[in-house]
Amino acid sequence: MPVPLYQARVLVSLRPSVLDPAGEATRAAAARLGIEGVRRLRIGKAIEVELEAPDPAAARERLERLGDRLLANPVIEDWRLELQDGSEEGR
Repeated sequence: MPVPLYQARVLVSLRPSVLDPAGEATRAAAARLGIEGVRRLRIGKAIEVELEAPDPAAARERLERLGDRLLANPVIEDWRLELQDGSEEGR
């Protein structure tokens, strides 16, 4: 029997209390390009994952472990999990 394949995206962003020099530099560059009104710009990352798991609960558990232990630095970053079925979990 084939094992189901789950598509997910893990979105990682700096916590609000952490300075984002890359985001601030990009915001300033947008102003130099004449793009007005950008009041705040923060840079994050999106990680696309394809994962084999026997069921959605097992897929979610494995992806949560990835987010907590590997993909995000819990000291300075928050993350959110998006599964293809539209459900979301995060920290």
